[in-house]
Amino acid sequence: MRALLPSKSSRVLTAVLLLQCALFYGFSRTELAPRPRPLSQFSIDSGNWRKVRDYQMDQETLDVLKADELLSASFAQTGAGPQVELLVAYFQTQRTGKAPHSPKNCLPGSGFYALQNTTIEIPINGEAKPIRVNKYIVARGDNQSLVLYWYQSRSRVVASEYMAKVYTMWDAVRANRTDTALVRVVVPVQHGDTRAAEDSAVSFVRDLFEPLKHYLPA
Repeated sequence: MRALLPSKSSRVLTAVLLLQCALFYGFSRTELAPRPRPLSQFSIDSGNWRKVRDYQMDQETLDVLKADELLSASFAQTGAGPQVELLVAYFQTQRTGKAPHSPKNCLPGSGFYALQNTTIEIPINGEAKPIRVNKYIVARGDNQSLVLYWYQSRSRVVASEYMAKVYTMWDAVRANRTDTALVRVVVPVQHGDTRAAEDSAVSFVRDLFEPLKHYLPA
């Protein structure tokens, strides 16, 4: 009787085969690839921040990013405070080899090196729980910057690159979608005051989050 029962290794193999079948089915269907509102029209409906500049990327950078929608701009806080640089790169599908480039890999290529690498939680008005994002302190020469970034898709915020890939596979099977966005916020560290830079970045993210949700497909 015991010989007729499946072994543990057989059950694991069966689970792997079922997962492979599900992934093949999810990635073989014609994808539902929603388009977002044009990110060029994005604005923050807050009296705390104003857009001061839009950045135009060169064609070589655009060819590397391969984003379907892109926002690169700087914002200034009403009154005193450093400017904040915002990058939002939206990918309508990841089935054609296009995917967000992790700042963890891009920043060293730009001459920056990490002084600190962790995650933080940011409470957002209207959200049931805080969002968890990556936090980097990076330096190039004598200049330091604080970087916050995360992956956002279907109103889900993910800090981990690994979990972002897992959710991509899950969404491909369950929702027939692989769209996602990389959101990155950069604030210069002035006079070595990383706390002030983090306060500015967190304040910006809290005002940014709700308006940005209306530009990314839910």
